[in-house]
Amino acid sequence: MRGAAPKDGFHVLRHTYASIMLEAGESVVTVARWLGHSSPTITLGYYAHFMPEAGGKGRTAIDGSLGRQEDLHAGPYSAESPQG
Repeated sequence: MRGAAPKDGFHVLRHTYASIMLEAGESVVTVARWLGHSSPTITLGYYAHFMPEAGGKGRTAIDGSLGRQEDLHAGPYSAESPQG
């Protein structure tokens, strides 16, 4: 961003701040509030591409839940048990 005009300096700083916060996993709702956006939808419109791990927490939760669920259903005569 070396070619940015001085009048754009604050905008570049603001954009960098929002991008870093979202990449770090901060809530889009919180970042929207910090930036003064009227809605998180506006924030997502500009910055969604900076959220590469979006959905990762949900996938991890489901994977963990399914893993535990399999363990709970492994009864003494199931295929996973020594007797099965």
